Order: sequence, then structure tokens, then C-alpha cells
Amino acid sequence: MEIKLDDLSPTKEDFISLHQTTGWNAKGLYTYDQLYTAICNSWYSVSIYHDKNLIGFGRIISDGIYQTLICDVMIHPDHQKQGIGKKLMKELLSKCEKEGIKWVQLFCAKGKQEFYQKLGFKTRELDAPGMMLFL
Repeated sequence: MEIKLDDLSPTKEDFISLHQTTGWNAKGLYTYDQLYTAICNSWYSVSIYHDKNLIGFGRIISDGIYQTLICDVMIHPDHQKQGIGKKLMKELLSKCEKEGIKWVQLFCAKGKQEFYQKLGFKTRELDAPGMMLFL
């Protein structure tokens, strides 16, 4: 399958469609307009297309030095388990390497830890958990 990687944000319509198809959930806290604004404000993002259809997306939030977070990684269900997610992640990590970033953090969906572990990611130690607060 021929795919095209693009470091420009997808159109809002394409993003919404992929977001809905993947079942990715922002807990209903944000509108699609807000989510689209958020991805457009990313430090770096990758969109993957097949036949001009958006089938994958991922982004990095970073200060460009040491705080770096990969999030919102989505692959259309019809294209999962075909190496597309791996290509997307390699592109995101390559950008970090080019910029000299040494520590990359990641948010992942429940049940996807094994995929990221195969790419070298490790679960945080139990005595140093990540934390969150919803306001």
C-alpha cells in the first residue's frame, strides 16, 4: 500500500472524520473546533494519507529542548496492524532526534502499551507515576 506522510496539519474535516472513526475520546471536554485548534498549535505533527484520505495522525507537544510529549496518535481501524502506526511513530521520534531531544514522554490509549513498548517506550515506575488534574 502506498502512503504519503505530511508534516502539515490535516483539514478540519479530515481530522474530525479520523477522530470519530478511531473512537479516540477527549472525554467530551472539547469541541471539534477546539481540538482542531489544539492540533494546529502542535510543535510537530504527522498526517498519513492513502489515496488522499487521512488514515493516520500523531503530534508532539514540546518546548523544543527537553519537555516533549507525543499524543493524539490515531490510525484508521481499516489500516491498523499494517505498520502505519510504526511509520508514524518513527517519523515523530526522528524529529525529536534531529532536534537533540533526549527524553520523550507519551500518552497512549488503554490497551496500546505493548505497541509502544515494541518501539522502546517503558512504563513509568510505580513510585514515579504520571498524574493529571481535570479542572
